Amino acid sequence: MAKLYFHYSTMNAGKSTILLQASHNYRERGMATLLLTARIDDRAGPGRIASRIGIGEPAETFGPEDDLFARIEARMAEGPLACVLVDEAQFLTPAQVWRLAEVADDLGVPVMCYGLRVDFRGELFPGSAALLALADSLREVRTICSCGRKATMVVRQDAEGRALTEGAQVEIGGDERYLPLCRPCWRDAVGRGPRGGLATGRGGA
Repeated sequence: MAKLYFHYSTMNAGKSTILLQASHNYRERGMATLLLTARIDDRAGPGRIASRIGIGEPAETFGPEDDLFARIEARMAEGPLACVLVDEAQFLTPAQVWRLAEVADDLGVPVMCYGLRVDFRGELFPGSAALLALADSLREVRTICSCGRKATMVVRQDAEGRALTEGAQVEIGGDERYLPLCRPCWRDAVGRGPRGGLATGRGGA
């Protein structure tokens, strides 16, 4: 039985690298894959999934208005499809997550989603919340905070490197904008440390 998978992490954990490797493994065995990425995030160029280690592949893009079940069903009419791989899955709408679950259930195609779990405020993205609720399989992709602990949070920084605590949930950026931290270092950085104190600078925050 096909499944819906959610591989989640904070920034800079190598999610896109894992996605591209998974697609390569399928294609190496002569099995077709469909790569999807969020239209809003074009840091690697429009319609492209790229890793920080320098590998990349073309991908179809999606926006909140797209019926992904219909897109995938139409693609299957052109030939066999072994797997769908979705990058930047935090930008899916809850309705789209349901449609991807239906792809696994009704079309029999595994769907592997890769994305952030929480935003810079420590709040779930709507797409990630839906995936956490609906996915058959959950996997945390780990990376390390500068203090050595596992990073589970992300801080958004201004041009001077100060942590921001307000703003729109979605603001595209890379290493110059976001920093993965463990929860204690994130609390220090955003002023939610012990007794509500301000940042101590622990762990590079």
